[in-house]
Amino acid sequence: MMRKPTQLFMLLFVGIVLWWSRADAGSAVCFSCHEKSAFSGPVVHQPVASGECVTCHNPHVARYDGLLSQSVADLCYSCHTKEAKAFTKGIMHIPVSQGKCLACHEPHKADAKGLINGRLRDRCLACHKTLTAQYQVTHAPYARGQCEACHQPHNAGNTMLLRDDDPDRLCSSCHNQDKVRQAHPNYPVAVKGCLTCHNPHGSSRANLVRNTLHAPYAKGCTGCHVAGQSTVPVETCLGCHKEISGQLRTIHSHLIGGNSCTNCHSPHAGDEKRLLRGRQMQICRTCHEDTYRRFEKSTYVHTESVKECNECHAVHGSNHMAMLRGDGNGVCSRCHETQGKFTHPVGDKARDQRTGQPMTCVNCHNPHGSEYKGQMRLNPEKELCNQCHQGY
Repeated sequence: MMRKPTQLFMLLFVGIVLWWSRADAGSAVCFSCHEKSAFSGPVVHQPVASGECVTCHNPHVARYDGLLSQSVADLCYSCHTKEAKAFTKGIMHIPVSQGKCLACHEPHKADAKGLINGRLRDRCLACHKTLTAQYQVTHAPYARGQCEACHQPHNAGNTMLLRDDDPDRLCSSCHNQDKVRQAHPNYPVAVKGCLTCHNPHGSSRANLVRNTLHAPYAKGCTGCHVAGQSTVPVETCLGCHKEISGQLRTIHSHLIGGNSCTNCHSPHAGDEKRLLRGRQMQICRTCHEDTYRRFEKSTYVHTESVKECNECHAVHGSNHMAMLRGDGNGVCSRCHETQGKFTHPVGDKARDQRTGQPMTCVNCHNPHGSEYKGQMRLNPEKELCNQCHQGY
C-alpha cells in the first residue's frame, strides 16, 4: 500500500530536480532574493544573460566568497581558455598575474564593452595614481581616457605593456614623420628615442617635453655631443658626475656587458629623480625579469617595507656579490638586528662547502622570494642543510 505514495514522491523529486536544472528556472529562484535589475545593463555577462547562475556559483555552500565554486581566476579561465594561454606570455599586468580579474571587470553586467567596471581611464587610474596629476599639456589619447590606444591591458612583451615593443614605432603610427623632422631641425630623428624627451601622458611644458631637463641639454646639445655624433661615451657623463666613477670601477659593475648610463638614465629630460627613465623597479625589471617574476609569484617574499631595489643593492656597482651594499650579513642585519646575533655560524670561520666563500645570510635565504617559509632557498627540513652537511 505504501508503494504508490513512494513512487509519487520519487516522481515529484525528479520533477523538482529537472525543473531546477533548467537555467531560467534556476535564475528565477535566485531572483526571488537577488534584485533582478542589478543584473541587467548595456553589457551583460553571457552566463547571466542565459540565467546560468550555477555556472559560477554553488547555490548551497562554497569555499569562496560569493558562493563561487572556484577561485575567480579559475572560473574565468574555465571559459576563457584561449586567454588563459595567451596571458602567460611576456610580461603580465599585475592584476592578471595575481588572478584578480575583478580588479578591472564586472562579473555580471557593466556599461562598457569587455565588462569594464566603470570608465576605463578611471579603472586604470585607481591603481596608477601617479598619473592623476593635473597636467597643463596632455597627450590626446590620455586626455580622452583611451589608455588602450597605447597599452595592452593584460600582457605584452615590454614592461610598460605597450601595444608595440618599439615605443618609437608606436608613436610614429599616429605622428607623421615629416612633421616630426620639421619639429626637430637640428636633431637626427632617425635615432628616435621619443620617450627620452617626451612624456606620453602629460607635462607642464609645451610639446609634452618632460618636466626636468638635464642641465647640458637645457643649455644646448654641444655640451655633450661632438658635431656629427649622436652617441656619447660613458666618459662624457663621468666628466661631470665624478662621484659615480668609483662606483662603476668595481668588481661587479653595471657597465659590464656593454651597458651605458643611458640604459637607466635619460640624457635629455625626465620626470623621475636622477633623470631615471621610469620608476626604479620598472627600470630594473627590463633586465631582471626573472627576479621580478620570482618576487611576484613566490609564496614567501621579502617584507613590503623594502620597496626599492637600491635599499639592498648598489645600483652602479659594488665589490660584493649581486652588487649588494655590503656583505650579505651586513645588509640583512641592518633590519634583522636580532637574527644577526643568534644564527647559523657565518663569516670567515664558516665557509660554504660548495664555493669556499664565507657564509652569509643569502647562502640559505633568497631575499627575492621562495616557496619555503623564511625564504629558504631549498627545503630546510633536510635538502638545504645537506648541500654542505653531506656526511649526515
